[in-house]
Amino acid sequence: MSDLTVEMVQRGRGPSTEEAARRLGVAREIRSARERLTSRSGLERAFEQELLRHYAQYRAGAGIALGLFAVALAGAATFWVPLVVSSAWALCVFLMITLNSILCRRFLAAEPELIDLARWRRRFVAGEVLQSLSWSGMIALGGTGGWTFALFGLVIAAAVTTMLAATAPAAAVAALVPLSLATVSLTAFSSGMDALVLVAMAFGTQIFFLGLSRRLYGSTVGALHSRAEKDAVFGELEQAKANSDEARRRAEEANLAKSRFLATMSHELRTPLNAILGFSEVMKNEVFGQHASPSYREYSTDIHDSGMHLLNLINEILDLSRIEAGRYELNEEPVLLAGVAEECRHMMALRAKAKSQVVHEMVDTTLPRLWADERALRQIVLNLLSNAVKFTPPGGEIWLKVGWTARGGQYLSVKDSGPGIPEDELGTVMSSFGRGALAIKTAEQGSGLGLPIVKGLVELHGGQFQLESRPREGTEVIVTLPAARVMDTLSAEEFDAPPPAEQQKAKAPRPVSRAA
Repeated sequence: MSDLTVEMVQRGRGPSTEEAARRLGVAREIRSARERLTSRSGLERAFEQELLRHYAQYRAGAGIALGLFAVALAGAATFWVPLVVSSAWALCVFLMITLNSILCRRFLAAEPELIDLARWRRRFVAGEVLQSLSWSGMIALGGTGGWTFALFGLVIAAAVTTMLAATAPAAAVAALVPLSLATVSLTAFSSGMDALVLVAMAFGTQIFFLGLSRRLYGSTVGALHSRAEKDAVFGELEQAKANSDEARRRAEEANLAKSRFLATMSHELRTPLNAILGFSEVMKNEVFGQHASPSYREYSTDIHDSGMHLLNLINEILDLSRIEAGRYELNEEPVLLAGVAEECRHMMALRAKAKSQVVHEMVDTTLPRLWADERALRQIVLNLLSNAVKFTPPGGEIWLKVGWTARGGQYLSVKDSGPGIPEDELGTVMSSFGRGALAIKTAEQGSGLGLPIVKGLVELHGGQFQLESRPREGTEVIVTLPAARVMDTLSAEEFDAPPPAEQQKAKAPRPVSRAA
């Protein structure tokens, strides 16, 4: 039977985050392509609706200004036509402007989901044609001597119309056609070359305004695309945040379940382990008499050693889980780092001697005490020395250094002449249960928890952990403790004086406080 992998578990739970994002992107692209294929303009429905909404807003907002412009033209036209005629023309233009404004306001007030875009587009085109025909009534001034005034009036009307209808290209073209025909028809009222040149220039200007409206349309579409992409990015970010929150919630639940499991299993495992260790030690030491066969004593020793190994592994797992969960409590007190290093070196001396290894000790014995957890410091030094002895070949060398840092702190360095660690495996050895490929082949078996526990304990003390290694050059681990934990830099804790009855019982000053 094949082993269960993380990928198999992930597939069983559902698609991964990357797969879900890819599926969402594909679905969005398919929906966008379908909308473009079913659209007459080649744009998505949301874009078409937004463009028509811009057109309606521009038209509805320009109604008053266009009405005043028509009144001004009608007033100036009284120089060539009677007041009744110019007033009738202005009234016709004003009615068309009002009709288009009402039509645009109805579009803006309608529910977006219920809007028939094709029908409303046809209405806007018809409205533009009617309004342009009313503006084209200015050609009547040509026969009364005001053809130049009518010419420039038509040019201005064409400029305003094409700019307002830029977001609806069909409406812009429909509005410009009557105005252009009216402009060309003015040539019937004057046959001079100057008049023909002016009409040609006016017609060219109207075509230029149409091209300009197309550029404005393209700019508006580009702005809509940019805004849609930005909204999509914001949506993806919100979805990613939601996924992250859900993943964090699941991780917290898994961490809680792990903590409960370890708390339960530690008791369930340690209880039989204590019995195994006790009985195996009795059998190993032959307390109740010698064994009938010498092999039984060897088996008892193996059972006892295996039980101790399993007990140490359980303790390491529990320590690491408490460190990762932030529940490891430091029992701080004044500690001599040099003394702890010397004790640990003495404890590892037999193992190093058994492998003919030489341990060089360079410890500054004048170092002041540290405000730290002595058990944690001893575990740090023992783990580092144990790794050095374990991975250094027979006859190798180990260097143990303790001294001052440049910033007034204290450091501990353990260096060996072992096989070293490749650069691409440094992250592996620092992970839980991680072991390098070269170490697996050349060294004793281990749990892979030593360095992660050391790093966690150092960080709990506010220190720094540094691992330097190269293949065939050995490995060096440097632990730095901050100057704030050196006792010489700590100030005494202030406290209120005890009452007289308690002063008699107090025989020693209160210890210094923990460094911040």
